[in-house]
Amino acid sequence: MAASPPTAEAQALLERAAQAGVHRLAIPTPFAVGHVNCWLIDDEPLTLLDTGPNSGKALDSLETALAEHGHRIEDLQRIVVSHQHIDHEGLLAILARRSGAEVCALDLLAPWLEGFAEQQEADDAFAAAMMHRHGISQDVVSALRAVTRIVRGWGAPGPVSRTLRDGEALEFAGRSLRVWHRPGHSPTDTVLHDEDRGLLLAADHLLRHMSSSPVLTRPLQGDGEQRPRALIAYLASMRATRSMEGVEVVLPGHGDPFDDTEVVIDERLRLHERRAARIERLIAQGSRTAYEVGLDLWGGVALTQAYLCLSEVLGHVDLLLDRGDVVEEDAGEGVVRFSAV
Repeated sequence: MAASPPTAEAQALLERAAQAGVHRLAIPTPFAVGHVNCWLIDDEPLTLLDTGPNSGKALDSLETALAEHGHRIEDLQRIVVSHQHIDHEGLLAILARRSGAEVCALDLLAPWLEGFAEQQEADDAFAAAMMHRHGISQDVVSALRAVTRIVRGWGAPGPVSRTLRDGEALEFAGRSLRVWHRPGHSPTDTVLHDEDRGLLLAADHLLRHMSSSPVLTRPLQGDGEQRPRALIAYLASMRATRSMEGVEVVLPGHGDPFDDTEVVIDERLRLHERRAARIERLIAQGSRTAYEVGLDLWGGVALTQAYLCLSEVLGHVDLLLDRGDVVEEDAGEGVVRFSAV
């Protein structure tokens, strides 16, 4: 499916970015989210932010898009990976091998990229444990693990030659991009801020046409047995971005650019408050597992969406737990339920 043509407003923002030497390369993915935006920074060194998934179709599209800007894969001098999701990193090894480019990633992300297979196995084991603990049947867990083993083929390991730290400056001949860690959608979400030009390369941290789902993900450092609080981390990241100065245009990882950043963030914050209130009302009617809450919210949940549904519910339950509005109770056999206080 072809990417939808941008609106006149979005086209104007794309042209503004292009005048600053930042070009969108819309690369197809096999996922429901549609095309992924890779961003070409036409400066010295010639830099690509994100790669698209590991597929021949994505590679062909990337080569065509680069050619439209007068470049080849072999011209790339730097590749930056924004976070650990496979639609953003799948072609990394191929591009790095063909170009010899420096590969940059957040220090927390680098071991994940280099140990892709082992990291995926650990992620799947964590997800299976979370699903069992929160009321998803073993049949669904087993089926989902089989699906993820197939889907991970769209990703691949890749080398990292330079690790980036939160707050570090990534220098070019004609600009400097500040690196900010914005966890929530994933533990490794990274944004690049060009304050002089008012541009924020936000990857999946901020999207306008949809909310970036805070996915329950295995912690990449610290206690791997503790359940991360993905939504709470994401809300903090959004507030940190809202307080930044010099963000005039957001260049996202999916969909069109936008320039009403504060409006988008404020609506996201309200959305999550509304959903938390709705979940609180459901739990007040009687104790439930997180998955039962999801079924109450959305009715039948497709197999492939079961873990995303669980992540969404648990993120909002964490808000309620923090406020003392609900409690977690042992339901036996390693399963927990949530009840109103």
